[in-house]
Amino acid sequence: TPLYSSAASDVYKRQVWMMALPLTNKLKSLMEENPISMHVPGHKNNTIGSLDKLDINMDMTEITGLDDLHHPEEVLHESMANISKHKDYDAFYLVNGTTAGILSVIQAFAHASGDYIIPRNAHKSVFHGLEIARGNALLLGMDISQDTFQYLGPSSSNIDYFKNDYKLAVYTYPNYYGECFDIKSQIEHLHKLQIPVLVDEAHGAHFDLEGFPQSTLNLEADFVVQSYHKTLPSLTMSSVLFIHKDAPLRQQVINYLSYFQSSSPSYLLMSSLELAHEFYRNYKSDIFFEKRQTLINELKQQGLTVIEVDDPLKLCVSHHAYNGYELQELFESQSIFIELADENQVLFVLPLWHQHDTYPFNKLLKIIKRLKLTKQSSISQEEQMKTTAIGHYKYSANSRTRTVNVKEAEGEILGTHIVPYPPGIPIMLKGEKITANMVKLLQYWSNQKLRVEGIKNNYIEIKDE
Repeated sequence: TPLYSSAASDVYKRQVWMMALPLTNKLKSLMEENPISMHVPGHKNNTIGSLDKLDINMDMTEITGLDDLHHPEEVLHESMANISKHKDYDAFYLVNGTTAGILSVIQAFAHASGDYIIPRNAHKSVFHGLEIARGNALLLGMDISQDTFQYLGPSSSNIDYFKNDYKLAVYTYPNYYGECFDIKSQIEHLHKLQIPVLVDEAHGAHFDLEGFPQSTLNLEADFVVQSYHKTLPSLTMSSVLFIHKDAPLRQQVINYLSYFQSSSPSYLLMSSLELAHEFYRNYKSDIFFEKRQTLINELKQQGLTVIEVDDPLKLCVSHHAYNGYELQELFESQSIFIELADENQVLFVLPLWHQHDTYPFNKLLKIIKRLKLTKQSSISQEEQMKTTAIGHYKYSANSRTRTVNVKEAEGEILGTHIVPYPPGIPIMLKGEKITANMVKLLQYWSNQKLRVEGIKNNYIEIKDE
C-alpha cells in the first residue's frame, strides 16, 4: 500500500505540474512533432540564421556597460548605428514590435492640425494609434489584386483627394501577401503637398536583397518601420524603426518610443536584431532561389496552383477542389504549419535558405510528395467583403457597448473592430453600421470557427446608445 500510495502521489504531482504549465507543455509537444515552418518568425524554429549565438544568460538588465535603450550613449548607440540600410536614415530598436513604432509616429503628430491619411488595409495597430491620438483619417480607396483577391494598395485616383492640410499619411507596403504597388509616385505626390509619410513595411525587412523588391528607404519616406522578426532571423517582437534625418517631428517620435516601449527592454531581443542585420548584410540569394524553384515545382506536381507574387519570399498556394482552410488542415496534419489561410488559398512565408542552414528542406519535399489531394469537383469561392471606395474614419470616444448575437446585429453600430488574425487587418470598423452582407460574413467566420478578433461564441459588441 505505501508503495502504491507513493506511485499514485507521483502521478498526481506530475498531472498537477502539467496542468500548471499549459503553454510550456503545448510548446514542448509541438516541438516533439518536429514541425516545419512556413510562417513567421524568420528564423524558422531556429533553423535559419545564427540565433544559436544567443545564450539565456544574456538576458540581462541595464547594468554598468550595457547602456540604456531610452537614453543610448554607449554600446546600444553603437549597435543601432550599425543597423545601416541607407545613409539618410537612423535606426531605432523596437522591443515591443513594429506596433511600438507605428504608435510613436502617429502620436507624435497628434497635436498637429489636420487629419491622417490611411489605406483601408492598415494594420489594427494603425487604428489603435488613431484612437490613442483621438485622430480622424481619410480612408483611401483600394485596388484589389487579381491574383490573391486581397487589397493591393491605395488606388492612384486617391491623389485627387489629397490636400496639404493632412498631417501624416500611413501606408502599408507590401501587403500581407507580398504584393507591391506603385508607392513611389504616391510618396512623391504627398511630399509635394508637404505631407510626411510613414510606411508600415513590416513584411519587408529583407527588401533590397538581390532578387527582392525595393524598400521604401530608397524612396525618401519619412519613417519606415520593419518587422525584422517576420522575415529575418531575429526573435519575435524585435523590429526596427528607420527615421529620415530630415523627418518632421523627428525628436517627438524618438521621445514617444520611450512611452510605447518597455522600460526594461530585452537584451536578447536587441542582440537578435544585431545578429539578424549581420545576416542581412552578408546574405547571398542564389541558394534561396534554387530551393524556391524546386519547392514550386513539387507543389505543382501535386496539382496545386502556385501564385508567385512580387516578393519571392511569399507563395500563395491553392487547389481547385479545396478552399484555403481545408488546405491548411491538410498541411498541418503533416506538421507543415503555414502563415495563414483564407477562402481561396494558403500563404507560405519561405525561409531565407542559406549555406549551412538546418532547415528540413528534404523532409518538406518528401511530405509534399506524399500529399493526397483526392477531391475532384471544383468549389465555389466565398468572397470577402471589399471596400474600395474612399471614405473617412472618425474617432469616437469610448461609449457603452453591449453584446448581441451576430444574427441579430443588422442595423446596429459596431462597438469594436472585427479583425481576422492573421493578417490583423480590420475588415469592419468600430462605428460602422452593420449591413446584411456584413452579418452574412460574420456568420460565415463564426460557423467556420476562424480566428477573428471581435467575435466570441457568435456574439459581437455593438454600441449601446
